Amino acid sequence: MPAIHKAILRRLYDEAINQGNFDVIDQIVAPTFVDHHPPAPGLPSGSAGVKAAFTSFRAAFPDLHLEVEDMVTEFDFVFARYTLTGTHQGEFLGIPATGKRITISGTDMIRFAQSKVVERWGTQDMLGLLQQLGLAATPA
Repeated sequence: MPAIHKAILRRLYDEAINQGNFDVIDQIVAPTFVDHHPPAPGLPSGSAGVKAAFTSFRAAFPDLHLEVEDMVTEFDFVFARYTLTGTHQGEFLGIPATGKRITISGTDMIRFAQSKVVERWGTQDMLGLLQQLGLAATPA
């Protein structure tokens, strides 16, 4: 199953994040999905939260692209390390568009059950994102 789980996660990244096809989320993410580290406050639970997060990110960064750097599987888990790039062209978390290009790193640990994404633990370099948008100081 690990190879199948990797393929499913790659499909989620490619179709939903890179192409903006959010219908694929219903096929891949369980309605009872739990995100232990949601990327933004106030997101709904389940697959609706995944759709809301991806919709928000793609509205703010219409050219958003996720490049998988590494992917490792163990039992029902897939660990992914990735790089996100995009241009800030729409409002993001109340921040008006800056037109600036961003590159941030992130990680996901995804648990699968019956070939569906059921849990996520993850990190993204949000401080780096804010620094690149000119909204947080960059250390000297």
